Amino acid sequence: MAPDPAPSGRWDDLTTRLVSGAAMVVIGIAAIVAGGLWFQMLAVFVTAVMVWECWIMIRGTSPVSGMLLAAGVASIQSAQLAGGAVPSHLWLFAVVPLIGAAILTRERLSFAVFALAIQVAGWGLIHFRSDFGVTWLIWLVLVVVVTDIAGYFAGKAFGGPKFWPRISPKKTWSGTAAGWIAAGLVGLGFALFTPAGWILVPLSMVLSLAGQMGDIAESAFKRRQGVKDSSALIPGHGGLFDRFDALLGASLFMLLVADLFNLPGVAF
Repeated sequence: MAPDPAPSGRWDDLTTRLVSGAAMVVIGIAAIVAGGLWFQMLAVFVTAVMVWECWIMIRGTSPVSGMLLAAGVASIQSAQLAGGAVPSHLWLFAVVPLIGAAILTRERLSFAVFALAIQVAGWGLIHFRSDFGVTWLIWLVLVVVVTDIAGYFAGKAFGGPKFWPRISPKKTWSGTAAGWIAAGLVGLGFALFTPAGWILVPLSMVLSLAGQMGDIAESAFKRRQGVKDSSALIPGHGGLFDRFDALLGASLFMLLVADLFNLPGVAF
């Protein structure tokens, strides 16, 4: 029998992940703090690339078609933002999903759903930054980031039963629960040091779950396509869709919360 791998093997990808992750955090925070055109450009770029990654995972009819669809996403998002943070014609977000679905010979519904969700989530982040301010968006992003970090380290350290083995075989209940706890602590910190209400603590934990569901949805999509990563753009992390899938779920969840519920005190 072959010898068991050294325990340190569990952490072989840690250095690469940390360096790439740190670079993304620096760029992301700088854009969030700068706001305005800088954050809008980053959000539009990430949104367009994620739609392109959806296309190449499905192995669409042509890589060129995928690039043209991504360019279409960037053009529509930019045109919408030219008049302010709130688009005047939301139906335009359906243009690229419908064109892509018409071109594809398989996975038409999958592409349409993900391409639409990505665009709406990207617009949501821009909307949050413009209307709610920098502190609000930093809270949302921090919840997603610490959920991922706590889940990674707890899952590696403690292992245990899998959260959803058929969809995401690496995710464990220990990592999932650690993500909820870490998110709750972020909410606690913001509740203590900002005017936000205490409801931010459970809301942060539910937001953490929404981000995890975004991750699970992308994992299911990748397994269906038979691919490990959405692309190879980010060393140690895969593609942008692999890194921003949780933010996708969190953004969509908060758009729903903001539209349907009045949460007194959740303001910074």
